[in-house]
Amino acid sequence: MNALAGGGSFVSLPALIAAGVPPVQANASSTVALFPGGIASAWAYRDGLGPVGSVSLRALTIATLCGGFAGAILLLCTSSAAFSFVLPWLLLIATLALAFGRRLGEALRARWHIHGHAVLAVQFALGVYGGYFGGAVGIMMIAMWGLLDSRDLKSLNAPRTLLVSAANAVAVLTFVVAHAVHWPETLAMLVAAIVGGYGGAQIGRRASPVVIRAGTLLATSCITLAFFVRTYAPALLH
Repeated sequence: MNALAGGGSFVSLPALIAAGVPPVQANASSTVALFPGGIASAWAYRDGLGPVGSVSLRALTIATLCGGFAGAILLLCTSSAAFSFVLPWLLLIATLALAFGRRLGEALRARWHIHGHAVLAVQFALGVYGGYFGGAVGIMMIAMWGLLDSRDLKSLNAPRTLLVSAANAVAVLTFVVAHAVHWPETLAMLVAAIVGGYGGAQIGRRASPVVIRAGTLLATSCITLAFFVRTYAPALLH
């Protein structure tokens, strides 16, 4: 999912919670588990790496790394109860980004153009989101870059994959140092994510975008609804 359209955490995070991992630690473990898959996808897309408009890839990477570290620290400072409360809303934001992010980016691109300094500021904010949760952050990056770069959006997949991995890289280091990772579950998911990350990038070169989009949106919408029911239904029943 991450290699094809984003949203892989919609699968990994609920699976870890269902396995009994507390929500904050499940989110940290999910980030660690999906990280090698993201690196594999970035390697598969390496031929397309380059600047985004007038902004160098190095500057974007630095902004993303700083934001990713801040987001990871913010997650570690969040209690499990607070994260459980906000998680359905994070999933909803990610689902809406997957559903409408590209269309919104195209609509904004037709009306506005932003400068490189503004892109770096937004990239830092997306890095924070990526380090904290990260669902559909790649789609958000592409939508924002569309205001700067007139290239075909598909050609932005390579920098998107690399910078999502950059946010995850600094978050992974932070979570490991903080002992926030549940290793048995994480290692099992990590091995499969490496295969899926590389294989997904290869499938993405050939598969129908319509089929990929429909399948991704169906999965993310159902999971988001399930978490809203899980979190808020008990309170409503009482």
